[in-house]
Amino acid sequence: QVQPVESGGGLVQAGGSLRLSCAASGRTSTMYTMAWFRQAPGKERNFVASITYDDSGKTYADSVKGRFTISRDNAKNTVYLQMNSLKPEDTAVYYCAVPKFLGYSGSSITGYTYWGQGTQVTVSS
Repeated sequence: QVQPVESGGGLVQAGGSLRLSCAASGRTSTMYTMAWFRQAPGKERNFVASITYDDSGKTYADSVKGRFTISRDNAKNTVYLQMNSLKPEDTAVYYCAVPKFLGYSGSSITGYTYWGQGTQVTVSS
């Protein structure tokens, strides 16, 4: 069992930056890909970024490429999402997710079983 816990959300002006953190409990959490998804009001939850357990692969949604950076520190069981050049359309609840199966590193929401409670990011124009 893995339990992700997000932190770091808040209110920021357009063009600003925020860094989200996700601490994952569970002694095997460092063996899994970890991902960030986001859900805006009235919209579906969408993939943002993922990082493999050994940092060998990172994947980003087209909408955040060049602005967001995902990283991890396995010694701290923590994944980060550095968000720069934020836009009002980045406003959403951001969720950290861990897949059920070792080796899964895709962007499909159906591949992820363990979810955090979410952290709100609001970007004002």
